Amino acid sequence: MKKIKLILSLIIGGALASCSSDYLELKPTAGITADAYFNNASEVETGLIGIYDAIQGNNSTDPDDNHGIMYEYYLTEMRSDNTRTKSQEGEASQFEFYTVEATNGIVKDYYASFYNVIYRANIVLENLEVVADETTKTAYEAEAKFLRAYAYFNLVRLFGDIPLIDRVITPLETEMQYTRVASGTVYELIVSDLTTAVEGLDNSYKTRASKAAAQTLLAKVYLTQEEKKYTEAQLLLEDVMTSGYSLMPNFNDVFYQEQNAEIIFAIGYNTTSDDSQNFSAEWMNGVGRTSGVNYVTADAVAVLDASGGDRTQYSYRIDPSQTTQNQVIKYLPNGEDGAADGKTFVLDATLAGNDWVVLRYADVLLLHAEAIMAGGTDTSNANALDSFNEVRNRAGLADDADGTITKDELLLERRVELAFENHRFFDLVRLERAEAVFSAFSATNGLGYSSSDLLLPIPQREINLSNGLMKQNPIN
Repeated sequence: MKKIKLILSLIIGGALASCSSDYLELKPTAGITADAYFNNASEVETGLIGIYDAIQGNNSTDPDDNHGIMYEYYLTEMRSDNTRTKSQEGEASQFEFYTVEATNGIVKDYYASFYNVIYRANIVLENLEVVADETTKTAYEAEAKFLRAYAYFNLVRLFGDIPLIDRVITPLETEMQYTRVASGTVYELIVSDLTTAVEGLDNSYKTRASKAAAQTLLAKVYLTQEEKKYTEAQLLLEDVMTSGYSLMPNFNDVFYQEQNAEIIFAIGYNTTSDDSQNFSAEWMNGVGRTSGVNYVTADAVAVLDASGGDRTQYSYRIDPSQTTQNQVIKYLPNGEDGAADGKTFVLDATLAGNDWVVLRYADVLLLHAEAIMAGGTDTSNANALDSFNEVRNRAGLADDADGTITKDELLLERRVELAFENHRFFDLVRLERAEAVFSAFSATNGLGYSSSDLLLPIPQREINLSNGLMKQNPIN
């Protein structure tokens, strides 16, 4: 991977940049450009791997590095009722208190990271003609489009209307870089890209794009769009359900037996300095440079204790070094618990190799129930109950008591099953409970939620560089 990073750095440094402002418009650092580099299928595959590298992000404390998915929990879990900061200070606390400013560096980092993913995908798509074998070309196009759709789906849900860049552009094409298009138009590209991905991929991989990953993501898109497509989502999910995936018997094994039967798509990490992650360590109070910035809220503790079943013991624990606090433990660094003091690790905890799970089979089953429910019109369907109860039964819980799944019951089950996996915020928005839940949670905990907080501010850097082209989201 280190060699791939160097190659991609040279390509991106020498090519005309695109996607979003001058932090992606790097000056040439070598004589290699995208046009000069891509000459065969092997080199296009190197470009594909570079897209995953952008999602991984850089494991560093440098604020100028793109940290990719490693920062996503701030923008999702910490803006829900699941987690909070330790210190209630600094940029991280803005997410907890719903006071996120346009100058927030974490927001800027995430926005830049995922537009960089889009840029790298566009580079690959523009160089497919060098791939001689049509089958390979089709697969590479499908993979790049899956990753582009994944990036756009994250961005459009977090920021709303955003620039839509579906090709490599020059730094002079400022109108495309800074014109926010309607979310519906962004979703059209996402659906198109994922449809291509479904048609062109198989299920060979778990840490690269697959047909099942594309089907699951497309189903989630269908359930998220303003005009929901329940039947289409149901059919996609049922195809995944007959594709060989299954729940792991032991919930804890989902996170510590990597690429297991439940994993549909994960971002791969290992313990080398170039390909490790530090979010596992950042969630713990006693590890080196970290500050314990993802503590579990009292609300989430109460819900897990009441409804989590066997999942609770593997989801959070009391912080050994600060016993009034609770830590996320689904991703203990390299599976080590830090010994009795929570601080003693055999390996460097800040160079953790835990894969980040994006899509897994339990999510598919609960989405399947959601699709059949069709917004609450078919709540006692036997097929929906089967999927819903399969997740509950794995946790040691009995079938649903009354044989009817309400929207709130579905949200509860998703919360305890997928806690701290960056789903809660999106689930509440998709199922139209965000306003009620966040308002109540904010009032109870003295936070500052208002309806405008469902969207993050566009980074102020983008606004400034656009010279008046780009308008900001409403900020209270």
